[in-house]
Amino acid sequence: MGSQQALKAFKPYCDILKAVKKHIGKEEYKKHFSEYITEQFRKNSQLSDPSLVDQKIKLANDYTYLLNGVHHHKELLFSYNIAVDRSDEMKRVLGKSAASVGLKLPEVYQA
Repeated sequence: MGSQQALKAFKPYCDILKAVKKHIGKEEYKKHFSEYITEQFRKNSQLSDPSLVDQKIKLANDYTYLLNGVHHHKELLFSYNIAVDRSDEMKRVLGKSAASVGLKLPEVYQA
């Protein structure tokens, strides 16, 4: 892969790693997701066909979009109270609201 193609692949690589860390997690037992992504980008770094490189970059962008979309969809389900338990969500919202004005939730609401 030429330097131009490497630069083109850098942003999708960072974006997908950021989405994985944000939505899947950074815990040690979930590290294999990030390792797989890194392995795939390294394995495909030797590709010379520009159309194949573009196809791989589009795939990475699509996966990033999917991860972000699924997370957003889950948040919408919580906000619309569609067949889910909202107690954890309400605790989080209350905690953020209290913290924004420098207060702490009563022990009743602490998890």
